[in-house]
Amino acid sequence: MFELRLLLLLAALLAIAPAKHHHNKDRPIKDSRKLEEADWWQTLEERKVIDAGSSSSSSSSSSSSAEHVVFLSENSTIVTAQTGSTPILHCEIEGVAENLVSWIRRKDRHLLTINLATYSSDDRFFTSHVRNEQDWALHLRFAQPGDDGLYECQVSTHPPVSLFVTLRLVEARAEIVGGPDKIVKSGSTLKLTCLLRSTTEPPQFVFWYHETRMINYDAGRGVSVALGRHHSELSLSPAYAGNFTCAPSNARPASINVHVLDGEQPAAMQHERASSSTLILPPFHWITLAFFISNLS
Repeated sequence: MFELRLLLLLAALLAIAPAKHHHNKDRPIKDSRKLEEADWWQTLEERKVIDAGSSSSSSSSSSSSAEHVVFLSENSTIVTAQTGSTPILHCEIEGVAENLVSWIRRKDRHLLTINLATYSSDDRFFTSHVRNEQDWALHLRFAQPGDDGLYECQVSTHPPVSLFVTLRLVEARAEIVGGPDKIVKSGSTLKLTCLLRSTTEPPQFVFWYHETRMINYDAGRGVSVALGRHHSELSLSPAYAGNFTCAPSNARPASINVHVLDGEQPAAMQHERASSSTLILPPFHWITLAFFISNLS
């Protein structure tokens, strides 16, 4: 009887043992999940520290990048251009990296361009690479007198670094040598020279007018025109009288009155006298006539 009870006890122990073993086998899995969760939070915290360090490093790099930016263009330069032209303000920079390059009009602190994009509502301003990709040149189409002044090329480092350019605008004008009047002999060749004053670039064209007619291409009338960088010459054979105008594409025009001498007096003057139908008497003739009339009465 005792032996039977012992066998039943052993059977019960054997039945319980697998359950305990299975229970103990589950514990490491549960602990492993907790460990993985703990590791995940630890990794997240480490990532925050890394990101913070990266941000600090980036800020440090940004602040130190000002030392690596070098302006290859000369600072405080003066660019002289004529009104109506397209002046170019150069800003050649080395070491821009991820920074922004902006152009600012100093007199009103107006932001004009950022990198190659025009920020201003005035679309006459734009930036492009002229000499090379390091040259952030500001262009201004159809420059007007109010556009002159100081301009700033700024790089967005910490702190910002800048280069300054002064734009000076002049008004170009034409001048005809020998004006405002010129007298030539009848049958001779008329030669007029038009000089371009205060020009910073050659004109695209220079038109010559006789009165209101453009005569550049009147070869059949003995007209020839020569164009230089800063002058134009008109040759007319035979010469004829009238008003001649030199009109460059980029300068204020100039005029001259030409008189052709026919005999002793200019033909234009003779024509004016011949066309007059009113008899003009010298003052002493009026006195004599008045005295004669008074004697008759």
